Amino acid sequence: MKIALKLLTFCLFGVFAVVNPTFGQVPETVKTEASEPEEEGPIDDIVEKRIIDERRVLPYQPLREADIFWEKRIWRVIDIREKMNLPFAYPEKPFFTILMDAAVNNEITVYSTEDDKFTSKLQPDEVASMGATVDTVITFDPETYEEQIQIVRNELNPEDVMRFRIKEVWFFDEETSMLQVRILGIAPLIDVKDDNGNFKYEKPMFWVYYPECREVLSRHQVFNVGNDASPNSWEDLLEMRYFSSYIYKQSNVHDFRLQDYLSGVDLLLEAEKIKQEIFNFEHDLWSY
Repeated sequence: MKIALKLLTFCLFGVFAVVNPTFGQVPETVKTEASEPEEEGPIDDIVEKRIIDERRVLPYQPLREADIFWEKRIWRVIDIREKMNLPFAYPEKPFFTILMDAAVNNEITVYSTEDDKFTSKLQPDEVASMGATVDTVITFDPETYEEQIQIVRNELNPEDVMRFRIKEVWFFDEETSMLQVRILGIAPLIDVKDDNGNFKYEKPMFWVYYPECREVLSRHQVFNVGNDASPNSWEDLLEMRYFSSYIYKQSNVHDFRLQDYLSGVDLLLEAEKIKQEIFNFEHDLWSY
């Protein structure tokens, strides 16, 4: 009986081997994966950090129009040369590079600077060409020594972007009885120079609608001066308002900027006055 079962098993195995020559063989892909496991390179840390990648962005608290008791629009300027704003210019990943790469890769939508109301969208190729210059350079052929005109494209250096504009709204919510602030937009500023390289003025490149780019900013870690292990993102920094800035415009009937009618020390004093008025508004609502 045992001999008959062995003969039957041998015959069946032979039939499968004839029909399918690869029967009983280990596929090459399995051999390769089993014999040559994929090796990962070393990590530049003591552990692999995934907190930033796995963190979810909390949505804003819903608001009702009827609960907004008071509102004031403010425009600010962040100068990354100030000591508190040095993380914006971190060489490994500057803040401008994060915005630029996200805009070129179509991860976020950017808007034209015709106004600051986010009306005209810009295409990724339009953003990629911003700030880039084209020069003609005369070179010499190494064999014939003849002059050749070569067109060179100079990309914008992130270190040249030293200031950002921020548009924000301060409002008092009757539901929570709190004075709150929300950022609406961010615009990097670049210098415009004449043919001799002299500074003429600065202009915004594009506007980024901040509520839409919170998800992208939350995936990039910002340098923490006090603790390298603290996984703070750019979204955390902006929501905590851990930056230094000054007011250059508030909502007014003529849409004037402060520099349109003030200058020097008076300009700074007026900016501080506006900031103090916002604080006093909340303070004066309560009786002590």
